[in-house]
Order: sequence, then C-alpha cells, then structure tokens
Amino acid sequence: MSPLPGTVPAIVRARLRAATTRRPPRLTPEEAEQRALVLRLLSLLLQYPDTELVAARPTVAAAVEALPPSPAATELAAFTAWFTAQEPEALEQHYVEMFDLRRKSSLYLTYYLHGDTRRRGMALLALAQSYRAAGWENGSGELPDHLPVVLEFAALSGPGAGEAPLRRHRRGLMLIHQALADAASPYRHLLAALLTLMPPVTEADLAAVAELAAEGPPDEDVGLEPYAGGLFAPPGTFVPPDRAAPTLVPPSPPTSPDGPR
Repeated sequence: MSPLPGTVPAIVRARLRAATTRRPPRLTPEEAEQRALVLRLLSLLLQYPDTELVAARPTVAAAVEALPPSPAATELAAFTAWFTAQEPEALEQHYVEMFDLRRKSSLYLTYYLHGDTRRRGMALLALAQSYRAAGWENGSGELPDHLPVVLEFAALSGPGAGEAPLRRHRRGLMLIHQALADAASPYRHLLAALLTLMPPVTEADLAAVAELAAEGPPDEDVGLEPYAGGLFAPPGTFVPPDRAAPTLVPPSPPTSPDGPR
C-alpha cells in the first residue's frame, strides 16, 4: 500500500490507517473455506456437550486433525485431545461450572459490553436484526449473542459483516479467555484459537480488559424489557415477569325479557 501524501491531515491519516488495520484480510477461496470450518468447529465445541456431541467426538477430532497447520488448528487440537478423553458426566459438569456458574466466562457477549442495562436489550435486538437482514435465522433457541450462535453466523456470512459481531466483542472474548486460563480450563484453547483470527491486540484493548476484569460490566438492574420482556438473572437467563392475579368477575344477575330483576 502506497504511503499517504503529507498534505493529508494527521488525524485523517491516523483514521485511515486504523480502518485499514481493522479491515478483514482478503482470503483465497481455499482460505475462506478453512476459516469457515474453524469457526464452525469452534461453534460446535463451545456448545453444551450433550449426548449427540459426545457421540460425534471422533468425527470432530478427525476434522480438526485434517486442518492445515495454523495457530488456530494447534489450539483446537489441544482441546480435542482433552475432550475426546473425558467421561461424558465430567464434560457436562465442567461445562456448567465454566459457562453457567461464572460470570467472567459466560458465553453471552453483550453482557460484557453492556451488563444489566437497557443497552444490552437493544444490542440483542440489533444483533437479531442483523441476522435477519443477512437472510439467516437463529434456530438454536439461544439468545443472538450466545457465542456459538455468533460463530455460526460468522462461518456462514464470511469475514466481513459475518465476523463484525466478533470484532465488536473482542474485549469480552479476551476476558472469557483470561477467566478460562485462570481456571486452567481446556476450553481456554477454543478462545485462544478464536483470538488468533482477530486483529492484533492494542494497548487500549489490554487496559479495557483489565478494567472489565476488576470492575465488571455496567450494572443498572433494569432487565431486558426492550428485547423479550424478561429480567436478566445470570448471563443468558431470562426470568419471565410474574403473572397478574386473575380478576374475579361476579356473575351477572339473571335477566328476563322485562329487564334485570
């Protein structure tokens, strides 16, 4: 890329360079296919290890082994080596402990950016609308910011608009990785694999993640009414509002052709 002329104001040059840095790399068709496969594997392996996923472990491990050498492939291989060797009950227990019981490693990305505030509800709406605009329906039953859902969308839609939600929540992903690493969880390898696909880390990213780890996301205790009318409990859990007590209507008095008696 040729250097920008000196007559361009410094602030414009800085913004153009930043935009160039953030722009997804141009990939060959083969590279794009392999990148999509990595994202699909990450999406699959970050889901709850139910009976179907546990039964598919040999197939998944073979797909990981067949990936071309890359930092992401190395991290995926480290995870599948552990994943294929565990008993199903141990996998289930570990998954629940890492992702359902710990806020710092929840897989619901908008929580890290917006916490328990109205803005999170609006972010969920915007994310769901971006899926529909791309012609994709989230049929998983999960919220649109659940990381496996975001990864599947990225795999289907490509490194441009498809990976934009991942880039937007880069700092949340870094915090999840840090929390999993602190817990010595093998799932840290999956987040590490994903982060190898992201733009380089900046000093601002590191400072923001440190602040997020120390102070937590915003907290407003207002629920997520703009999204689905429910209250936010732990990340990803909606608690439906209490139903109003039924109104008891007294029976109407008997009537006759001559009117009420």
